[in-house]
Amino acid sequence: MFLIGLGLTGVSLLSATAGAIIAVSLSATPLRQSKLTADEAKVFSQDQTISYKNLQLPELSRPVNVLVLGVKVLTSDVDDIPQDNLGYQALVNSFKGLSDTMLLLRFDSNTKKLTVLSIPRDTQATINVGKRTQKINEANYNGGPALAAEAVSELLAGVPIDRYVRVNVQGVEKVIDALGGVNVYVPKDMKYQDDSQHLYINLKKGEQHLDGPKAVGFLRFRHDRYGDIGRVQRQQMLMRALVEQSLKPQTLLKMPEILSVIASHIDTNLSLEELLALTGFASQSKRADVKMLMLPGGFSGDGKHEISYWLPNPVQIQHMVAEHFSYGQDEFTPVESDPTRLRIAIQDSTENPEAVRQMVNLLREAGYGRVFISDQWSEPVENTRILAQSGDDMGASALRATLGIGEILVESTGTLSSDITIVLGKDWEQHQPSSTIPYKKTSVTTSYP
Repeated sequence: MFLIGLGLTGVSLLSATAGAIIAVSLSATPLRQSKLTADEAKVFSQDQTISYKNLQLPELSRPVNVLVLGVKVLTSDVDDIPQDNLGYQALVNSFKGLSDTMLLLRFDSNTKKLTVLSIPRDTQATINVGKRTQKINEANYNGGPALAAEAVSELLAGVPIDRYVRVNVQGVEKVIDALGGVNVYVPKDMKYQDDSQHLYINLKKGEQHLDGPKAVGFLRFRHDRYGDIGRVQRQQMLMRALVEQSLKPQTLLKMPEILSVIASHIDTNLSLEELLALTGFASQSKRADVKMLMLPGGFSGDGKHEISYWLPNPVQIQHMVAEHFSYGQDEFTPVESDPTRLRIAIQDSTENPEAVRQMVNLLREAGYGRVFISDQWSEPVENTRILAQSGDDMGASALRATLGIGEILVESTGTLSSDITIVLGKDWEQHQPSSTIPYKKTSVTTSYP
């Protein structure tokens, strides 16, 4: 959906007259590549999502949940394509494969927040094809977007899905090329080779300008200790970089090429008017109003599962959907965070042990009893970041009040075993207050509990 937004941001900035001409010149669903049956269509909300005010461009009339599926299809997945005798499996511009990426986006017209929930492809789910336990990425392969939406809704305690978008991985590559690439900090050297797919990833640690193929390699890499979960974190890093880049005026000059790429690599049941409304909403979202969550859960490394799963945590999921998707608890009221409950990880980017010591002491003095030092943050950071790893922005706000410094971001790019991760920036070295509690060495851990 972010990639669609990149292509339509320019359109949403046109005059109302030009927008109206575009709206009536195309069909109601100009980017639809597949036809839903009547039963499949019923999976998605039929309620009106947009309204018009003073003859302007369409606006959202209510919160909208959009399921985004990033699909990778190989020749071996398609029956009617001859297979290469040498074993090469080429990418195919199709939408009928496993979903490599699964996101649920909530455009909340009431709170003006944009929430992105990443659902790991290895998430254990019961899919309504024989009611078998499978990885959730198989839903699209077995039953298309409708089955995928049903699986996600059931996983999230009944959250309704209004619309879907399927993006072929080739489209992601071409859109990023159309944008002129993207600047992102690569957290470590990434090297991987798969001759059967002609997939060659060779990225060096540090600030990099990635073209389409390199950006897709950054997204697809999963050969480290966190596997698919590490890839989810990198997806969130790249998404935030893309969103911030798309708001620049020079993006408007690339609209023709971007729109052309979107048309051939996107399948969606969104109408053009809805796309314009969603894009207008996203273009007005501030950095702090974009929340990036990850499905609560844990690794299945308990010896009881033959297949490696990300196991959902139902209790945490219910709390998350009630707070961030306004669903599941009619009288949900956020509870003020208990400092003794929060697991706080500190990731240092300053290479200054004294700065880390001062922060640990200050937090303990304030009553935060579950503080630990995690791996160093690989990217040099000027301004301290407070990452609400599990979506607890109230807890992050209370923590910022204690520290007197830090930018709050709701995203899951910090330490997995934390509720909140503090990325220590250079600004802390000048700001750090005095503390009266003796420093005690803490253990280093990054394992998920």
